[in-house]
Amino acid sequence: MKEKLKIGITVGDINGVGLEVIIKSLVDNRITEFFTPIVYGNTKVASFHRKAIGINDFSFNIINSADEAHPKRANMINCWQEDVKITLGEQNEVGGKYAYLSLERAVEDLTAGKIDALVTAPINKHNIQREGFDFPGHTEYLQAKTNQKDVLMFMISDELRVGVVTGHIPVKDVATAITTDAILHKLRLIHTSLKNDFWIQKPKIAVLGLNPHAGDKGLIGDEDENIIIPAINQANKEGILCFGPYPADGYFASNTYKQFDAVLAMYHDQGLIPFKHIASRTGVNFTAGLPVVRTSPDHGTGYDIAGKNIANHDSFMEALFTALHIVQRRTEQAELLANPLAFRRLTRDRD
Repeated sequence: MKEKLKIGITVGDINGVGLEVIIKSLVDNRITEFFTPIVYGNTKVASFHRKAIGINDFSFNIINSADEAHPKRANMINCWQEDVKITLGEQNEVGGKYAYLSLERAVEDLTAGKIDALVTAPINKHNIQREGFDFPGHTEYLQAKTNQKDVLMFMISDELRVGVVTGHIPVKDVATAITTDAILHKLRLIHTSLKNDFWIQKPKIAVLGLNPHAGDKGLIGDEDENIIIPAINQANKEGILCFGPYPADGYFASNTYKQFDAVLAMYHDQGLIPFKHIASRTGVNFTAGLPVVRTSPDHGTGYDIAGKNIANHDSFMEALFTALHIVQRRTEQAELLANPLAFRRLTRDRD
């Protein structure tokens, strides 16, 4: 019998809803039938949140390292020992400091192979900035920690998968960041992820335009004609089935996304606004292109509802099981590649 996978979990901003959705996700011990959860945080902070939301019959199994994790318990590694003043709903230095300590320790274990995947609770991208974290968000931090030239913010739900060419950059910088090469890199990452992480043998990818009406044949900007279309043509030459550019408003309004396995948006809000509406609190942020697996819920710190016992944990649960399933698929893929006959048989069955 194979050992259960270990899923690491960071606590995020301790003044937000991170620990609330973590506790709500792990309070039913049946979840340990699927994987072994290891939370990187502090038991006193977790106890504060547990009491704030009125959950009394739950506790973490305290461990010092991932290899001590109890397979039938929700485990916690204390990443700091000092007492911390928690001010629910407040954006401050304390929230950022301990979010970083949790993330730093978890990523150390992730890259060392001590845990099989990482699920990150929401951080505040402003107050976490410090020595060791000079990044716009989790995605860029993990890219640096794993020495990857390019990664993809890939939003996942049952109905829709959305990747973005440009992530956490100002809108005024988007147009200059959109290049044929950048689009090609993201299309390759989506294509590879759909095949390896989601086992879609011949994925179809839609590409959105940058300008209104996808430029209207040059009447509203020339980026769609001169930058995006050449990228689509080159990707198709490489065997990547992609189509477009589609005007973003009509693409989502007409349900065209249901005809594709994923869509590549040009910038953050173009893709994430419709995604979060369609996914309806069950979306997952997956960082494709990493040698490790990392997911997160598709919501933020939720300062306005922190400690009120109203935070919905559906997205966090989805993030946990998405991470689990991607690790399983990658493992099975590696095993099949080691057995060429079985791999050819599986490929033929998928076709």
